[in-house]
Amino acid sequence: MYDRILVPVDGSDSATVALDHALEIASDHDAPVTLLYVADTNELSQTRIGTDVVDVLEHEGDEIVSDARERAADSDAPVTTDIVQGVPHEAIVDYAETKDVDLIAMGTHGRDGLERYVVGSVAEQVVNTAPMPVLTVRAIDDTPIYPYESILVPTDGSEHATTALRTGAAVAKHHGATLHLLAVLEDQLLGSLGGESDRESRARDLIEDGEATANDAGVDDVVTAVESGSVPTEITSYADAEGIDLVVMGTHGRTGLDERFLGGISERVLRTAPTPVLTTNRRDA
Repeated sequence: MYDRILVPVDGSDSATVALDHALEIASDHDAPVTLLYVADTNELSQTRIGTDVVDVLEHEGDEIVSDARERAADSDAPVTTDIVQGVPHEAIVDYAETKDVDLIAMGTHGRDGLERYVVGSVAEQVVNTAPMPVLTVRAIDDTPIYPYESILVPTDGSEHATTALRTGAAVAKHHGATLHLLAVLEDQLLGSLGGESDRESRARDLIEDGEATANDAGVDDVVTAVESGSVPTEITSYADAEGIDLVVMGTHGRTGLDERFLGGISERVLRTAPTPVLTTNRRDA
């Protein structure tokens, strides 16, 4: 599935966890890994550091990528490092496109200090603009499980959700994992798109279509569910309750069942999910 993996690093706990997880994936797929540090030379950085911003940031970058490479020394995957300058999220995506990367793996929160680019808004900007899948990992107490045994794909019937489903099914088939399909009826939209029974029926139809797609992809172990409530809360709660190892979801939803199902929801999920989140863009298809 993956031929080239890019891991942005900044020395944070979150980036370190993402690196460890990416190395497991790389070893599994015989894929090379590039560790990338972005020297953020924007105006804010120059204000914080002064006129020597480039030298200071690149020196820090040398130390960070060196530490990351040392951490990766025991991995079976070939590892290279690079340092570039620019606006972090733009530099990460541009680098990934230039190098034909097919997976970006990064932490969701950076570190306090000189540079904090792998943090909330930057990870979310990468998720929303990268044409390839992005795997985001939080620094939490539980170490991500790999190989994956259970995978969750939320769906709203959009093209982006369908792309995520195909990706999730491919990952599930590769690992022999159980695939969970979830549709969420958002409470505050009840009544705006028809009665609850009508909306639940439509959700069930989406789930059935999704199960058929998964079966066609060679995945037979499929669990389906329809829940009501806050969409990001229900996704993360389901992932926690069912012991999900990976959430796979699209970056944009559709106008229809729940207008806001995927769009901004993916960012809220990656901030709070108890597991890694793999986001896909429709261009990944």
